[in-house]
Amino acid sequence: MKSLLIACFFLFLGGNYLTAQDYDYIGAAKCKMCHNKATTGAQYKIWAESKHATAMESLKGDEKTDPKCLKCHSTAGSVDASLIATLKVEEGVSCESCHGAGSGYKSKTVMQDQEKAIAKGLVIPNEQTCLKCHNDESPNFKGFNYDEYWKKIAHPVPASE
Repeated sequence: MKSLLIACFFLFLGGNYLTAQDYDYIGAAKCKMCHNKATTGAQYKIWAESKHATAMESLKGDEKTDPKCLKCHSTAGSVDASLIATLKVEEGVSCESCHGAGSGYKSKTVMQDQEKAIAKGLVIPNEQTCLKCHNDESPNFKGFNYDEYWKKIAHPVPASE
């Protein structure tokens, strides 16, 4: 009986570990394929013109390779390297920093069903998502008003597509 319990415990842990490893970071270029049209919200364009997209440019010298800086200035610098498929450090804070690794939910058929997309790794960001970086750990932190800044980066999907 004890052996069975131990085996179940390890299967549970292994199953959770494997599930967590199912999704890779694919980069903003893969998101652009569907999220760049005005008719679907032009989310890629909104991101590309934001400070998130140019977050790496604000780093100087050794900061560009400092893990303490990269964890918030680059999606690729904030995730396990083994989970990176086509994501690049230079992208800065890209879609997957807020929405989770995209390999599982990138297809149109999955994205058309929000529940299915969430089951495949899509994260619906909230204030806590933002506070992972926008906090007093940053040497340049000047406060963070979620409601104010959310409006600046809002990129909703139009109600009708």
